[in-house]
Amino acid sequence: MARISIKDIAQKVGVSNATVSLVLNGKEKEGRIRTEVADKIRQTAKELNYEPNNFARGLRMGRSQTIGLVIADISNNFFANLAFYIQEYAEKLGYTVIITNTNESGSKMQKMISALKSRQVDGFIIVPTEDGEKPIRELMNSRIPLVLLDRYFPNLPVSHVVVNNYHASYDATQLLMKSGCRHIAQVIYNNKLPHMQERKRGCAEALKSAKIYDPSIIKEINYQNISEDINDSIDDLLSRESKVDGIFFATNSISMLGIRRLLDRGVRIPEDIRVVCFDKSDAFDFASIPIPYIQQPIRDMGKKSVELLIEQIKKETTVSTHTELFASLSNAPEY
Repeated sequence: MARISIKDIAQKVGVSNATVSLVLNGKEKEGRIRTEVADKIRQTAKELNYEPNNFARGLRMGRSQTIGLVIADISNNFFANLAFYIQEYAEKLGYTVIITNTNESGSKMQKMISALKSRQVDGFIIVPTEDGEKPIRELMNSRIPLVLLDRYFPNLPVSHVVVNNYHASYDATQLLMKSGCRHIAQVIYNNKLPHMQERKRGCAEALKSAKIYDPSIIKEINYQNISEDINDSIDDLLSRESKVDGIFFATNSISMLGIRRLLDRGVRIPEDIRVVCFDKSDAFDFASIPIPYIQQPIRDMGKKSVELLIEQIKKETTVSTHTELFASLSNAPEY
């Protein structure tokens, strides 16, 4: 079936295309169009199931009313929820969000950015990969509105929204120490971006302050080999003569695999080993044991990134702002 156009409505009502356009864009008063004519046009549009071509309208205005969202791992609940809130808030402001996924691959990130540029998106919200600095710099040089989310590159002056990774990790580690743990390990991605480095630093400095820091039980794993690396790390921690009594898992994807390995090895949580995780997993709601975790303000992160981007789009300028939101401990027992 052919798409209903303004011309179809104009012919049925017996008015000009321009008159229909003015009414459907809420400008009948400016066009001095009689109320009864405007009402008839709107009623006819409804009867014909007219749907405005927002893309074409946006191009006439020099905008597509679309945002390109590049996510690192859509299978991860954290990123899936981020995408949900970004789409929800952007739609309220009249923007459509095109969501793409990189699986933490720099080459895929470059490919997704190119695909979104070809669709003439008005701007980008990007969770960058570790090796994604080059395409981000290219977007900056093109002066395309851009906001980085969850991660950023310190030497690139581009707006970004992150959380207080250092302080949250420091507090998570202190929680383990308050519970009596003295041999505390951390399992974290081998990643040089600030968000992961700050989580590593927060944990290390909390342990150093208590003079119980042991770098040999800080386990760094690779995203592309996550399952095997986590299993090997947990097995090594359990084989040590000095018994590990606490583990801080640095992401929710790491925590789920790590906890599963602990349980498979017969470890009782929290009786044998206490754990705390950065981010919540939905599985925690069904666990028979309380799992303390760092709760990131996902809704606020999504909303703020959209606000910053649309501000750039409307002002037709690019800016560099550092926005740090507050993440805090949840489900933590009192000591």
